[in-house]
Amino acid sequence: MIYEKSVPGKTGFTLPKTSKAEADLLGLIPGKFRREKDADLPEVTEGEVMRHFVGLSVKNHHIDKGFYPLGSCTMKYNPKINDKVAGMEGFAAVHPLAPCHSVPGTLQVMHGLAEYLKEISGFDAISLQPVAGAQGEFVGLLIMRAYHIDKGKPRKKILIPDSAHGTNPASVSMAGFEAVTIKTGPKGIISAEEVRGMVDEDTAGLMLTNPNTVGLFESNIEEIAKIIHDAGGLIYMDGANLNAQLGIAKPGKIGFDILHFNLHKTFSTPHGGGGPGAGAVGVVAKLADFLPAPFIDKDPETGKLFLNFDRPKSIGRVHSFYGNLANSVRAYVYIRSLGAKGLRRVSENAIINANYLKALVKDEYDMPYDAICQHEFVLSCSRQKKKGAKALDIAKRLLDYGYHAPTVYFPLIVSEAFMIEPTETESRQTLEEFAKALIDISKEAESDPEKLHNAPYTTPVRRLNEVKAARELDVCYTG
Repeated sequence: MIYEKSVPGKTGFTLPKTSKAEADLLGLIPGKFRREKDADLPEVTEGEVMRHFVGLSVKNHHIDKGFYPLGSCTMKYNPKINDKVAGMEGFAAVHPLAPCHSVPGTLQVMHGLAEYLKEISGFDAISLQPVAGAQGEFVGLLIMRAYHIDKGKPRKKILIPDSAHGTNPASVSMAGFEAVTIKTGPKGIISAEEVRGMVDEDTAGLMLTNPNTVGLFESNIEEIAKIIHDAGGLIYMDGANLNAQLGIAKPGKIGFDILHFNLHKTFSTPHGGGGPGAGAVGVVAKLADFLPAPFIDKDPETGKLFLNFDRPKSIGRVHSFYGNLANSVRAYVYIRSLGAKGLRRVSENAIINANYLKALVKDEYDMPYDAICQHEFVLSCSRQKKKGAKALDIAKRLLDYGYHAPTVYFPLIVSEAFMIEPTETESRQTLEEFAKALIDISKEAESDPEKLHNAPYTTPVRRLNEVKAARELDVCYTG
């Protein structure tokens, strides 16, 4: 800890003396809010501060340090120019209350991004307001609710596959709907027959991740869409896995009515990159009036862009002003840098990498759905569990090989699941080295499962007693 390195008298920098004007301002602070003693700050040199935090950064695993095949989360390398542009003063320092006429560049970037997203997805209108994928889901469901209420026929049920992301049923409940589960078929996708048997006059819509969480494209989508639409419902697409479809398929043209984009993972910042996300929402024309306010519009007389709050049918405000502008800028730069051909290559490479890695390990691990996958695939460690090593043990052992573990125990429909997404930015050599590590660990599970039970051995923090940690939660440091 930085405080443990503190020695009285050390300094990293000195502050200028307080001026009389500053002192006068400080004198206006009521006494009850003033410090009675100096803040307890660590006393260290500037060099020690640098070494301390650089040391911490390399103890944590991150995408710039090593391979991070976290399934469904797209932990890929992202060009640093995206962050550089997002940090430009014209974006980073723009005041949320600045009049629209004073920030035409910001509005132009946002409008341009929305136009690109419309072209990529095939939808008619886009909102950049939501600041997370889960909030995008919530917004999509509120739009569904508003649509049915506007038609005078409120409905209660939303159909969700049993392989769905956990945020889907949570969003359904928050939006006031009831979740109804659809079972995944033996081929890893849902069937039109299953959907037809569950739809009734109270069905508001269907939530569907495509490609789904086992990495397969829902090939029955056009027939399923017809069933839902004929019953008066809507179809929402969880866009968490959109990076498998760029330039290949347009969700808005194959039956979906609503889609949320995870801008922060498909188009730039790695998932969980240390800040808020961006869950832009796209809709077909009949739902455009329900999108959240404000909406970026163009004045028909002057041609100037402005934030339009006058939207009577809108579901209302879900965030303030620009949404998460920094991630919108990053996504804009990413799209402009790659262009149409580059975006398609993103998806093609993601698909090739996933299928290549799957082929490398399929003889050593069980494949519950052994079909051509999209950007990710799910294997099962059931074979290794019979030898004494569970998926969690294999995940922990991977840390000793220098890799972050894939997503484990999800989706729930696969026993001892390992959900692997290599992404499009990893080289063939990296994939082959990772595959070798998985195979070697499988051999260890057969010869010495106890070795896996105690892994990892090389990390700054060893295996924790997670049950004890959950029951005796202590997140405060008292040095």
